[in-house]
Amino acid sequence: MGTRMEVAQLESRMNTKDYGKLQRLFLDSSGVSRSLSRVEFIDLAWSTVGRGSKEEYGLLFDSVVVAQEHRGLLLDIDAVKEEGRVDWGGLCSFLLLELSDKVKNTRPLRAPCWKSPHTLTCPHRDPVQKVLYLQSSGQYLTVSRGGTVGLRDGEDMSLMSTHRLQNCTVAPKDLWVTDMVLLQNVHKMAVSFTSKEVCFYDLLLLTKQDFSCQYKLQGLKFTPWCLDYWVDPSQPDHAVLTIGDTGGQVSALYFTSAQISLFERLSLRTDSDSADIILWDDLVKGKHHFCYTVTHQAHAPAWVRKVRYLGSLEAFVSCCTAPQSSMVIGWREKESRSIRVTSFFTERGVWDMDHHCGLSLIATAGVDHQVLLWNPYVTSEPVCVLSGHTSPVTAVHFMQAKHRLLSYSKDKVLCLWDVSSQLCIHRLAGVFPTTQEDTHTLLYLHEERQHLLLSFNSLLVLLETVKEEKKISSHEHPVTCVLYNSLFRQVISSDSASSVICWQADTGQRVKQFHRCHGNAEISTIALDGTQTRLFTAGADGEVKVWDFNGRCLHRMNAGLGRAVDISQVLLLKRSILVMGWDRMLTVFRLHSFSQSFVEPSEWKGGVQHRGDVLCAAFQPPQTLVTGSYDGEIIMWNSSTEKALKRLRPHAEHEDNRRKQDNCIAITRLFFIPGRTSATATTGGADLVSCGGSGVVQLWNTQYGCLLGQFTAHNKNLGSIVMTVSPCGKYLITADKEGTIKTWDMKVSFRNGPALYRIC
Repeated sequence: MGTRMEVAQLESRMNTKDYGKLQRLFLDSSGVSRSLSRVEFIDLAWSTVGRGSKEEYGLLFDSVVVAQEHRGLLLDIDAVKEEGRVDWGGLCSFLLLELSDKVKNTRPLRAPCWKSPHTLTCPHRDPVQKVLYLQSSGQYLTVSRGGTVGLRDGEDMSLMSTHRLQNCTVAPKDLWVTDMVLLQNVHKMAVSFTSKEVCFYDLLLLTKQDFSCQYKLQGLKFTPWCLDYWVDPSQPDHAVLTIGDTGGQVSALYFTSAQISLFERLSLRTDSDSADIILWDDLVKGKHHFCYTVTHQAHAPAWVRKVRYLGSLEAFVSCCTAPQSSMVIGWREKESRSIRVTSFFTERGVWDMDHHCGLSLIATAGVDHQVLLWNPYVTSEPVCVLSGHTSPVTAVHFMQAKHRLLSYSKDKVLCLWDVSSQLCIHRLAGVFPTTQEDTHTLLYLHEERQHLLLSFNSLLVLLETVKEEKKISSHEHPVTCVLYNSLFRQVISSDSASSVICWQADTGQRVKQFHRCHGNAEISTIALDGTQTRLFTAGADGEVKVWDFNGRCLHRMNAGLGRAVDISQVLLLKRSILVMGWDRMLTVFRLHSFSQSFVEPSEWKGGVQHRGDVLCAAFQPPQTLVTGSYDGEIIMWNSSTEKALKRLRPHAEHEDNRRKQDNCIAITRLFFIPGRTSATATTGGADLVSCGGSGVVQLWNTQYGCLLGQFTAHNKNLGSIVMTVSPCGKYLITADKEGTIKTWDMKVSFRNGPALYRIC
């Protein structure tokens, strides 16, 4: 299949009239929309639009079909071409989303490099409910469910002091904080409690022993569960405190003279904390002239999980885990205290949400494992779906300056998304503390300081990013495998620390990184499926995993049957996948077995034929398979019947040379030479090349099953070598353990042994 660059070249030659012609191809004679097969699309587009060749329109069709295929395992790209159909909507989506990479790649995506997580000294014995940043002092403020407030240094995150919230309404053992917000324009903080009240504390008294409550908002019908506070930047006296409660009600308190006084003192009523008592009914009835309320109950009876007032929209947004009212926006009518409510539907509800001011997008953390991006004015469907998590997403947070989004799921996976490309560019897993399943986790990001704080019940974990360098660094651990993805035009590499990194081929920029793909096990080899949308990673833990390029593991293949084994190659055939490296018999996985996430191997019908462990294999359509083993033996198979056909043996003089070798004669790589068909083999030419121990490269004829020639490409004392063949079949590239890479000219048809080869 062609690359995106080739498809983009066709697209760049087309104008508005050409797209009009393309659109009309998808209408039948009666004007009804229709889809086209590959043959129909190529013939109609080429004859009607022109501008390109049939091959280019074929590449465009293939790219659209692959882009539409988000699920399932695709091993055979030919099957995709034959069975796929394209409609006008699918073509438009591809042109808008996929070909826009031309613009996106002008600004390379750089994945952050995180330092190792650091668990902070924490004064809390119960779950941390909120983390806030005090802009005035440059310090962090944390509060626990039990009412303990911690003050931290903004530079080294050391704990400076702790305080206990005073609230005489309940006994200390029954105190339960649900949320906390800063009222930065009046130097106060508001704290909500399960005692159905919101208390206001003066931050100027935070460093003193007398950290007592100033106001208590009481008489609420339900428990306030979440809070938000917004200040009008142009009029600091105007502010909005939003409350979401356990009865599904969202209430907004509009302050009109906040810097003078939040509430009027209607009476001398106080409690033993010397706090002024503010009754909710008095606010509703308008007895406080500097403050009024608006409410809606669109979430009832579900609990409101989060609330935000969006000043740019003059609306407050909230979410809950009920599907029909997963997200609700309350729009304030101009010059009126009434509100208009719009509801957004998701399959299983929403745990969290965040808003990006510049992009005017709202992100929701779905119970259905998905992150959705919404246009606040469109309720019918999200702008896009970010799929990559495999468990409920519990937190989302926009990085406002970089147009990126952080998401965290219950299985302790942190993903970083580039919003414009809708791609997961970084995935962090396996580094967070081991806690019980129902752990309460919150996420706080300070963009300027590059501090990411995550709470795990009473634990507080700090993630810091390494300062970006001008020079792009590669892996921190030894690289184990590299391959090229022509669909995305990216280089994919893996390392011994079980990380996978994707690099932009034309700029060298790192675009995404997946950590701990196999835990602590080394990744020994990687492979792509026929569509280049699925990545296979083989770990020393004995498993082969199938990934999409958002970092989501789709399948786990139990190659080692629960044992740690050394996997040397994963070979994808049309209807099966072969895994090898540790046994004398091939391990095979049938395509029909991939209906389950955990896949068990099937029986290889050909049984054991090799005398040594099978290390490598190569496939030549339609059904020729060859395998090479540790003892230097090559066997040719029929891939359909899985029966061994012949053993490839050297001539007598070459056999004598092999016996004289002191080093290992293992076959480490096998390649059919592109362009060398069966006709070439019939006439005596070489159509198969192998390499391995002692630095030797061998040329074989599969028709007659014999060795035609061999030569020493590298110093035999360096051990085994690796190689690859160029797609045109003209060049052979070999490499050894010292890092030496050699390119060989293969234009000569190796018929009579080593005298016919030459070095470039």
